[in-house]
Amino acid sequence: MLLTKQFSPTICDRCAARFEHSQSATALYQYNDAMKDYLHQFKFLQDVALAKVFRQELYARFRKEKAMILPIPMHPLKQQERTFSHTEELLKAAFIPYIQLLEKTTTETQSSKNREQRIHVAPLFRVKIGSQVEHKDYLLFDDIKTTGTTIQHAADVLMQAGAKNVQYFTLIEG
Repeated sequence: MLLTKQFSPTICDRCAARFEHSQSATALYQYNDAMKDYLHQFKFLQDVALAKVFRQELYARFRKEKAMILPIPMHPLKQQERTFSHTEELLKAAFIPYIQLLEKTTTETQSSKNREQRIHVAPLFRVKIGSQVEHKDYLLFDDIKTTGTTIQHAADVLMQAGAKNVQYFTLIEG
């Protein structure tokens, strides 16, 4: 028998049942009304305790991951405004080790843009000063993927800086 970490549930079964599992190998859940409410409470109402809601599923997904895990970063001003990095808090709650090699170059959010605007946006990330991207496998982690622009920008920066391979995984697929 394999020993795996068991976390205490933080929401009731009825509430958990409102979240729709994703059929994708790159996301845990589909975006629906329950997830919209969750994200709003977690990110915008700064309810950091909600980082624990999906920790069991995230732990199960990442515990055997061989790639270096990188959460998609927030711009420092946005992080100061929200008081925490939601992607980092999700990983911390699940005891998932990660590194941060990237920094966001703009305070603009992708959610405020349409598909066409997202595709033609200026680079969103750069390698942090003093950080070194090694010729290794990396796994980007974000809360939600809608068009994939954010993840593509981060992956491009990592590949141009020398990454061997870049994959991604998100909590939610939009």
